[in-house]
Amino acid sequence: MESYGGGEAFIVAARRTAGGRRGGRLREWHPVDLAARVLDDLVETAGVDPAVVEDVVMGCVSQSGEQAVNVARNAVLASRLPESVPGTSVDRQCGSSQQALHFAAQAVMSGAMDMVIAAGVEHMTRVPMGAPSRLASEAGQGFYVSPGIRRRYGDVMFSQFAGAEMLAEKYGLDRETLDRFGFESQKKAGQAQQAGAFQAEIVAVEGLDAEGGTVTHASDEGVRPDASLEAMAGLKLLQDGGRLTAGTSSQICDGASGVLVVNGRALKAHGLKPLARIHQMTVIGEDPVIMLEAPINATRRALDRAGLAIDDIDLFEVNEAFASVPLAWLKETGADPERLNVHGGAIALGHPLGATGAKLMTTLVHSLRAQGKRWGLQTMCEGGGIANATIVEAL
Repeated sequence: MESYGGGEAFIVAARRTAGGRRGGRLREWHPVDLAARVLDDLVETAGVDPAVVEDVVMGCVSQSGEQAVNVARNAVLASRLPESVPGTSVDRQCGSSQQALHFAAQAVMSGAMDMVIAAGVEHMTRVPMGAPSRLASEAGQGFYVSPGIRRRYGDVMFSQFAGAEMLAEKYGLDRETLDRFGFESQKKAGQAQQAGAFQAEIVAVEGLDAEGGTVTHASDEGVRPDASLEAMAGLKLLQDGGRLTAGTSSQICDGASGVLVVNGRALKAHGLKPLARIHQMTVIGEDPVIMLEAPINATRRALDRAGLAIDDIDLFEVNEAFASVPLAWLKETGADPERLNVHGGAIALGHPLGATGAKLMTTLVHSLRAQGKRWGLQTMCEGGGIANATIVEAL
């Protein structure tokens, strides 16, 4: 086995809650407590003293209400981690916890810290998408689009929904192609669930059924194994003249996720076994109007800097914000579609915004190890025309 020196970042634990539907089994969980449950599980899974964790970096998009006032620190205070562990919250829109992972890896690679948790949380039932901006506007506190932005981009509405349609049109993706992708996501997720493919990555928590009875929440609630192409073809379009429907869009979802990141020094000091090594981290910005196209060039840059080709990568996780995003990505990168989102994606499993980055990394690392594969790449589109890309090597 190779020796692990300084300057490297390793994932030694990766866990997530199962996704909860809007108003579903997780509806009574406070997001801070849900995130705290993942923090506790990470240190328990790794078998480390919680006091040796030096920071918690947590992604969260809607940082208002129950997710306000530094949700990362609040999650620490609700967990079994000691008060000595600080926390900071990150908003890179949908890529928030993937960026949290990048920050955690950079901290341990620099040697400034040895052990950091990168995590994410989003309770979209209790803190709806867009809540901070909407509430501020209703309170007369203005809108985030400034006169300077207007001068640069004109009177345009920055909309992920419009961007997803623009992407479908640009890459020649018709309704039937999009529907088929959505159907395949549901099919793959259902098969993975049935095979127990997510078992090693899910933190089981107590939930509520429709009648309010206590149940164990240990499976992604949005998966529809009975989905059919016929049913998808009958769904209403999200906008007149468009091509996307609810069946080809990510599901609103409640969830939390996290990965424990260490350097070689901590690996040796605590006798930890690495699951994966973080090999390359990239983030780029592009056109904020089409918004969702940046994963294509983020992938190209990450591969170039890693000295790898697209065919070297064994598994890909490309967030299914809308079906047009991974389909455009496939078309431009030439990646093997059989290696993409092999257990389904956010169309079936849900997209808990700030938690999705660490959630996808958790699935990617466990999938690589279960299949005896080596290289994995994760990328996702983000509001503002940004994309993160991360390449990991399973160990």
